[in-house]
Amino acid sequence: MPHPTDRFDQIIAFLQRAQSLKATLRSGATSAGRRESVADHSWGLCLLVLLVEQELDGIDLPRLLKLCILHDLGEAISGDIPAIHQDPTVNKSALERVDFQTLCAPLPDDLRGQFLTLWDEYEAAETPEAQMAKGLDKLETMIQHVTGAQDSGFDYLWNLGYGTDRTDKAPLLRSLRAKVDAMTQVAGKAQPR
Repeated sequence: MPHPTDRFDQIIAFLQRAQSLKATLRSGATSAGRRESVADHSWGLCLLVLLVEQELDGIDLPRLLKLCILHDLGEAISGDIPAIHQDPTVNKSALERVDFQTLCAPLPDDLRGQFLTLWDEYEAAETPEAQMAKGLDKLETMIQHVTGAQDSGFDYLWNLGYGTDRTDKAPLLRSLRAKVDAMTQVAGKAQPR
């Protein structure tokens, strides 16, 4: 087993690389009008998980939080591609997995393996935790869209069809979706034409 100092060096090297997620921007804006970072989004997603914790029957909360923290880390390398700009002929998941593996390369073997297993679980969306993470991920994005100061011409109503395959997986997700869709409709109607 490597000396703990060597392990800590590996962890610090990974953390330094992961810091670029703070400067990796998404298409939406914050309430202050600046572009949201991927790290902002991941924090918002984890906060949302904590806020609905009492409704998470049968869900392993620590595992869910791990999935939410790790799910977009690969974007620290190649950035975020907004859903409206994704090419259906490109395997986004495969590209992000390669980026995630590259980012995790400095980690000790055990952590690298654990993180990759969690990332794969999230992508497969077969466990209750991964399904919840995917659904809440979509909802956090939609909430940010109606909360943030988006550019003029932002298509709020596009969100009404966004991620429905993910938000239909559980009663909690469907209930939150109904609330967020109502907010989205209001934002879309208030939008200047």
